Amino acid sequence: LGEGERPIDPRRPLRILLVGLQGSGKTTSAAKLAKHLVKKEGIRKPSLVAADLRRPAAIDQLETLAKNEGFDFRSDRAATDVAAMVGRLVKEAEAAAADLVIVDTAGRLQIDGDLMEEVRRVRDAFQPHEVFLVADAALGQQAVDVAAKFHESTPLTGIILTKLDGDARGGAALSVVTVTGVPIMFGSTGEKLTDFELFHPDRMAPRILDMGDVLTLIEQAEKAFDSKEAEKMAGKVLAGEDFTLDDFLSQMQALRKMGNLGKLLGMLPGMGEIRDQIDNLDEKEIDR
Repeated sequence: LGEGERPIDPRRPLRILLVGLQGSGKTTSAAKLAKHLVKKEGIRKPSLVAADLRRPAAIDQLETLAKNEGFDFRSDRAATDVAAMVGRLVKEAEAAAADLVIVDTAGRLQIDGDLMEEVRRVRDAFQPHEVFLVADAALGQQAVDVAAKFHESTPLTGIILTKLDGDARGGAALSVVTVTGVPIMFGSTGEKLTDFELFHPDRMAPRILDMGDVLTLIEQAEKAFDSKEAEKMAGKVLAGEDFTLDDFLSQMQALRKMGNLGKLLGMLPGMGEIRDQIDNLDEKEIDR
């Protein structure tokens, strides 16, 4: 799986090209990646460019996501030459002070010559610093074939694995890294734009081996639990005071903030044996 995390290209304005099959989560990943880089890399003005002229719905989706986040959005629905359009829109975005430009390319349900040719032409017009393949972790062996073919046609610099929440074992991750020789940079773990994180090889390996992912669990807990509240609670327990319904409620609310309970349980070591029960866990029971 590689060792450690590779830092993203430091050049600004940063140019990132996203490639992948239709349905892999590419368009959503464009917005997730922009949001992540704003938060973690100090990006101030991201611009999202929709280059899938065959699917108006994909353009609409990216425009909606960009608008909701206040990001710059560009596309030209009347364009016929995708590569020329991308070249023009990127220049316009950078002239308007964008310090990050992400181009969301067209996808197909399967790989074909036309798709590869279009991606190559867009890449030549765009001259990206990073080329990320967006691949569905749940595809297994098929994700590996897709990664190999894209890498051959448009040399990749990194991979974004989506739907990692649905396939906690992430076995495809191993093969994708081995076949392409490029690192997995990010993982998408849910539907919200915030369900996107740096990929840690040293955390995925134990997960595949059903040894859990305690480090990520601790990080999630630190985000959700108020340290002052935790100290107060510890003081109450040490003093032998009653654990009240209010205390119980505040702990359940903090647990809710940590996200999907099934996902959290999956991070504990040895949970593979009860994976079916975890997958069928009814979150409404917690609310009740």
